[in-house]
Amino acid sequence: MPSSAVVHPQDSDDLLTGYRTVEGIYDELVAPGGESRAYWRPFIDGMRALPADEVAQHPETALRLIRQHGVTYNVYGDPKGEQRPWELDVMPLLIPEPEWAVLERGLKQRARLLNAVLADLYGPQNLICDGVLPAALVYANPHFHLPCHGIVPPYETFLQIYAADLARSPDGRWWVFNDRTQAPSGAGYALENRVITAQCLSDLFREGRVRRLAHFFQALRENLRALSGRDDPRIVLLTPGPLNETYFEHAFLARYLGYPLVEGADLTVRDNRVYLKTVGGLQPVDVILRRVDTEWCDPLELRPDSALGIAGLVEAARAGHVVIANALGSGLVECTALMGFLPGLCRHLLGEDLVLPHIATWWCGQEDAREHVIANLDDLVVARTFQTPTLVTADAGQVLGSELTDEQRAGLIERIRQRGYDYVGQEAITLSTAPAWDGGHLVARPMALRMYATALGDDYVVMPGGLTRISSSNSTRAVSMQRGSGSKDTWVLSSAPVGSFSLLRQEDTSPMLRRAGDDLPSRAADNMYWLGRYAERTESAMRLLRSLLTRLAEDPVQDSTANVAMQKLLYMLAHPGDVDGLMRRRGRTLSATQIEQRVQAYLFDPSEPNGIPQLVRTVNRVASLTRDRLSLDAWRTLDQLHQDVLRQRPRVWLDIGEASAILNDMLRTMSAFAGLGMENTTRTQGWRFLDMGRRLERASTMAGLLRGLLSVGDPEGYGFLDRLLELADSFMTYRARYVSTPRLVPVLDLLLIDESNPRSVAFQLDALEQHAARLPRFDDALDRSPEQRQILSCQAAIRLADVRALARTDAKGRRTELDTLLARVGGAIGDLSETIGRHYFSHADLGRHTEAASLRRFFEP
Repeated sequence: MPSSAVVHPQDSDDLLTGYRTVEGIYDELVAPGGESRAYWRPFIDGMRALPADEVAQHPETALRLIRQHGVTYNVYGDPKGEQRPWELDVMPLLIPEPEWAVLERGLKQRARLLNAVLADLYGPQNLICDGVLPAALVYANPHFHLPCHGIVPPYETFLQIYAADLARSPDGRWWVFNDRTQAPSGAGYALENRVITAQCLSDLFREGRVRRLAHFFQALRENLRALSGRDDPRIVLLTPGPLNETYFEHAFLARYLGYPLVEGADLTVRDNRVYLKTVGGLQPVDVILRRVDTEWCDPLELRPDSALGIAGLVEAARAGHVVIANALGSGLVECTALMGFLPGLCRHLLGEDLVLPHIATWWCGQEDAREHVIANLDDLVVARTFQTPTLVTADAGQVLGSELTDEQRAGLIERIRQRGYDYVGQEAITLSTAPAWDGGHLVARPMALRMYATALGDDYVVMPGGLTRISSSNSTRAVSMQRGSGSKDTWVLSSAPVGSFSLLRQEDTSPMLRRAGDDLPSRAADNMYWLGRYAERTESAMRLLRSLLTRLAEDPVQDSTANVAMQKLLYMLAHPGDVDGLMRRRGRTLSATQIEQRVQAYLFDPSEPNGIPQLVRTVNRVASLTRDRLSLDAWRTLDQLHQDVLRQRPRVWLDIGEASAILNDMLRTMSAFAGLGMENTTRTQGWRFLDMGRRLERASTMAGLLRGLLSVGDPEGYGFLDRLLELADSFMTYRARYVSTPRLVPVLDLLLIDESNPRSVAFQLDALEQHAARLPRFDDALDRSPEQRQILSCQAAIRLADVRALARTDAKGRRTELDTLLARVGGAIGDLSETIGRHYFSHADLGRHTEAASLRRFFEP
């Protein structure tokens, strides 16, 4: 803190011990006299009443919940990428009721004002004709999109969602320093902050009479439904994709609001109507809640190089066949220079004075304003007029006049005089501070508040709270998530008891009943399918490694028979199928040390292509693409496995006991995920494709194991029959049926032909046949679909096989009939996968590829 920091000494066990504020800067908790503000005292007293160890655990509890919920925020350039956990400080920001009433009234007014400005600029443009607003601020603005002119949304509401960034001045007044009208982000993070903070501070939350957030989201849902003009509309949330910094929020809101999460490739325009590409065909879309900036929304009329948008979307909106929220082109009024004209615009359009002031702003395109900026440069921040706003406030592209050298100052003044319309000057703001946890103590951190409003009828509903952001440093100039800042929950206090309203309450109108349908987007089906495949592939690799560890523990690999057996099992990890051919081509035998080294690499080396770390990372990656389709428990299970693997480090030597324990824990986690899929997942098409992927991968893996271990030689002598039963988790079944050591014929029957064994190839084909019969058809033909024919052909080959004939060897010790059958089965499974992809995934757009498809090409053996 600066040298003017003021320390407020308290009792040794007081929360405020050593709490430092800065003279001349407003602090949310402590008044200038050193006492906590009146509306904070009940909360502080409640915190003091809690046991010290409980208070100390709150940050850890919050971090644990964030990881469980999978809350992430992608900081560009951060090595953690989209796996970077969201940063939440559990100390909330408190806002008293009288103060909130002013903020609420001001935000509603500001939303109505900016909506009216948009309605005029994309309509009659009277503001320009009457000289109220300079034409240069509109036509030179890159966010003014001429193709959107004349497109009038229902009720002339351009801003369905509006957000404003606010800060306090030193005298305690709130000031707006940014308007967010393009596709305001953060409301989902505010809701997640509330969920976590309310869990950490449950008693204080209940006793604090904190206003709930659910009303806001209910209003948002009702507004979007009303825009469609239908009782049961199809509403989708359009996201740029998983690489976007706020993708978690997109998935979270889609799940919370009950809307499909789609990317541009999931939508198409036919006859000026927008359709969702689903596994059951094209489904009409009524409303798009967009999180893609306008210029990226349509490559035909807006930005030709966009791969995020939908060709023809602007024409569909122009024809009135789809409603887009916020309206295309709404980013126009985010222009900082517009702030200087808002007081006059408010009086002109609404006949009112602005309730909420904003930072003093001067657009240098006007002579008086230009001269004022030049004369007062040391006290102002100068920025480009049409710089693209970042997600949160940041000083990127801005310069503080007082920090310029003489040469820089002269250069800037010259540029302002020559091209004044390119520059805007603003008062340099100083953020207030709020209490935050740091190492078990409260410290004052600079903060800013983002508030949200959603249209409803002819007015707006304001979220009673918001997203409070705190700086990770002591700088009082900027708060930026992209620079590592954190967040906190915002509690709006009420003088009256607060009801327990829930978004899930019974509505007045009964919705149309639905059960499992065909409205699963093709991209989501693709991702669910490959999630099933990768999850099964990972589990199979874990089982094979566990079998290797068991063999290493039992047999030190000293004789050639044990060595060949171990080497075969090892090769099965990366090359299931013709392992004997691979071993002949390589022509060398691994030593016991080399085998242990390879096992260790598969277990702990993150660079091993077919190792556990790579496989788990792939599962987590694909699962992140289906966040809106997975239950919270299913996501937590996979994310916990991913976190466990990330904590593992390469070992110098292999500890078989430790490695076995780690693998057993991982297998329990994978079994938990599989169990959640079978017992807790509604039998929608999403579940069907997930299970099809699992079944197809299991059939392929088992066929490869049987072919690789049984087609040549003496499997009983090498102990392969025991290993196969172990890998298939079928030892108990075998022993219950046959009171003998494993024999080839009954093992083959159990793992290949027996349709009652959940691990057999036949069982998987039977499950796939049932799934294929329930997949959507694109024609009215009564005959079987191509995928059904492929499955039935494979089933017939296995059902008609003579298991005793399969077990016979020729003169060279080869089981040719078995090898031929299993090679055919493996090929048929590969063909079936291609058929499913071609019929249900590829039609989304052959020119684009999902992340899962990219991973598939890389990892497919």
